[in-house]
Amino acid sequence: MKKVNIFFGTISLVSLAVQAQTSNVKPNIVFILADDMGWKDLGCYGNNYIETPFIDSLAKSGVKFTQAYSSSPVSSPSRAAILTGKHSAALQLTNYLGGNNIDEKSTVLPAKWKPYLEPNEITLAEILKSEGYSTAMVGKWHLGHDKGMNPWEQGFDFTRMIGKNGLDYYNYSILTDSFKLEFTDNGTNYLTDKLTGYGLEFIENNSSNPFFLYMAYSAPHVFLVPKAGTESKYMKKYSGNKSEYQNPYYAAMVNTLDEGVGKIVEKLRETGQLENTIIVFTSDNGGVSVEELGPQPTSVLPLRACKGSVYEGGIRVPAIVSYPGVVAENKTCNEPFSNTAYFPTFLELLGVENQTKNLDAQSIMPLLLKNTNASYVRDTLVWHYPHFSNQGGRPATAIRVGNYKLVENYESDKLELYDLKTDESESRNIAKKFRKKTAELYSILQLWKQNNNVQLPIKSIKN
Repeated sequence: MKKVNIFFGTISLVSLAVQAQTSNVKPNIVFILADDMGWKDLGCYGNNYIETPFIDSLAKSGVKFTQAYSSSPVSSPSRAAILTGKHSAALQLTNYLGGNNIDEKSTVLPAKWKPYLEPNEITLAEILKSEGYSTAMVGKWHLGHDKGMNPWEQGFDFTRMIGKNGLDYYNYSILTDSFKLEFTDNGTNYLTDKLTGYGLEFIENNSSNPFFLYMAYSAPHVFLVPKAGTESKYMKKYSGNKSEYQNPYYAAMVNTLDEGVGKIVEKLRETGQLENTIIVFTSDNGGVSVEELGPQPTSVLPLRACKGSVYEGGIRVPAIVSYPGVVAENKTCNEPFSNTAYFPTFLELLGVENQTKNLDAQSIMPLLLKNTNASYVRDTLVWHYPHFSNQGGRPATAIRVGNYKLVENYESDKLELYDLKTDESESRNIAKKFRKKTAELYSILQLWKQNNNVQLPIKSIKN
């Protein structure tokens, strides 16, 4: 059994805020994760086609980030980062489970990697459980299924994990706390609604105990299978407006997910727990703006590329944090941060310090609190994807320092430099013009890779 070493911090801005708000009652945490949702697929991010009133309400009651990032452009590494606070490169879990694409024409082969989260890694659920929390994981796990790698062995008391046919919203199975109990759908229960129901059940049964609910929806990941009848509204709204991409099936899937978020918030309100619950809504990586298993789901323009790429379209995600009375209301924050930061943020919020090694991010609490003079130390952000993605992404690593972003391409050995303040779409490579800045970021990146024992692509023998 893994030993979790933690201790309560003595003084912190957050613990003082929590004491004032909740009289030492530990806050609940509800972490809602969408799958492959683009950074502007919500009404509160300016989408005029997809209706998301409940998630928009969260933004009004909390902080909305315009430059939030996943630490990886694909699913499994991003989820591992959220649950451990460590960059996927340090975990050597750099691709999604099942991702073994190669390009025989390329000069490189993909890097070696671990298709699982090591059982000895300490998860947020394990730390919170040691603090008296009830813990639940509902939905998509995608971090390994061998001994020691399952959610019920990684700190979760209540597990409702998608089993087979995770891409089929009317033909799937759900595993209950083990591989022994399995619910199999036969075309009756829409998967997104089924997952929401499990979340509501967990909240209802833990109304007197602090809890951590990790709601990992599979929507709106392809297949594009909307809940029966929900797409008609969007077909009627479809205008063919070239300035805003419109896919009725994708929009309906996001709409159903939004309704699930609304039900979760309402259940918290009914059980008297909303005022003492931190709610996070985000996506595991960028949206899919190419044809994959059907028509193009969404658009991430003006950002470059999409899921599977270290360019902005593959890594920038929506992110909203709400906590009544503690987190600022109706605030838009433009500071960039990565999803590795949620782990230390939650620990600071609870006044708990983690003793595990190699956390890759600082808490973002100074960006969240209503009243604080604390300064925020911006992290150096790195994205390492030494693989070939289904969406056309190529082996590369990127680093952002301030507004400058460097992309290292492993096939060509070329460097690209972009100023995101003036060139959000990464359309103007200024590496040759700003050689000193390029060299500076490249040096920082090489040191980061060395410190994290990063696995790199392998030069192809044929080349």
